[in-house]
Amino acid sequence: MPPVITSLTPSSGPTAGLNSVKITGSGFSGVGPLAVRFGTTATTFTIDSNTQITAIAPPGTGTVNVTVQALLDGTSGPLPYTYAGVPTLTSISPASGSVAGGTTVVLTGTNLTGATAVSFGGTPATSFTVNSSTQITAVAPAHSVGTVLVKVTTAGGTSNGVSFTYVAVPTLTTVVPNAGPVTGGTTVVLTGTNLTGATAVSFGGTPATSFTVNSSTQITAVAPAHSVGTVSVTVTTAGGTSNGVSYTYVAVPTLTAIAPNAGPVAGGTTVVLTGTNLTGATAVSFGGTPATSFTVNSSTQITAVTPAHSVGTVLVTATTVGGTSNGVAFAYVAVPTLTAIAPNAGPVTGGTTVVLTGTNLTGATAVSFGGTPATSFTVNSSTQITAV
Repeated sequence: MPPVITSLTPSSGPTAGLNSVKITGSGFSGVGPLAVRFGTTATTFTIDSNTQITAIAPPGTGTVNVTVQALLDGTSGPLPYTYAGVPTLTSISPASGSVAGGTTVVLTGTNLTGATAVSFGGTPATSFTVNSSTQITAVAPAHSVGTVLVKVTTAGGTSNGVSFTYVAVPTLTTVVPNAGPVTGGTTVVLTGTNLTGATAVSFGGTPATSFTVNSSTQITAVAPAHSVGTVSVTVTTAGGTSNGVSYTYVAVPTLTAIAPNAGPVAGGTTVVLTGTNLTGATAVSFGGTPATSFTVNSSTQITAVTPAHSVGTVLVTATTVGGTSNGVAFAYVAVPTLTAIAPNAGPVTGGTTVVLTGTNLTGATAVSFGGTPATSFTVNSSTQITAV
């Protein structure tokens, strides 16, 4: 009976040949001289047992039939053996990832079918899938910082290498300023390490309006709009996502009242401003002129001293990191002057009705005679008062 072959291990190899192939079957010993052929090419071999032969594949191309021939008993049925071209790689995408591993990359090249290994700088890929003869999807293993060569191994051999860079995970240490208005728009400076190549900056999950990588240790970003509260700011690079640093969104302050709501042009009037979100006020302004001084009493109250200003009504505003409030009206009133009193004399018992003439008399709150309040008075106009 002729010999029988049931399997070839491996069933493919490089076109250059010279690799060992285990031929499994039966009838390999005690049958006289044997010949092993790959296609029509006879090759050298060793009979290991009645059921196994180790043959050296000759050079070849394509798929050929392997047979074992016993000169006296006939030739076995054939089994196919495929000559595989050496794999090549042309690109990897993305070309960088975290030192922690886990980056999914797509390798593009040729002769990738039947890949048995993908390595990153000698470290096996965490996993890989052969999508086609020209593409493999692989998951990068963990590795130290630096650039390594990624290679693919098939029955045809090991490919050339394409570069993959392992990037350290970014870290953040500070954000300055660390607070701003809920409307966004605040420019902040993030400080940390491994920030080069940042692909995203996030404020509590909301992307920054814009950002610029200044260096490996600094990013300038514009805060997006967000609701009131404290959020974590993070940076993402090919190396991963950083730890978070805190940034607080502050509500815009509002003013509802000012008391008193008028004072002299010379300034110096102490007023109480009432409103909301006044904590951390950095400025109080009277028509654009800074208050002489101010004290934040609570989130709803500020005490301020008016600066000097020209006659007229101005808007008073308060500014915090949350922005600048609406304005409440404060009237600067000119100092009153008196030019005449008629009559200019009367009895010590009082009761004389006199007419005072002058300027800026509207809104008079007191008329005094040598420090003693008038019995009564009436403001007739901005230039005249009648007093008893």
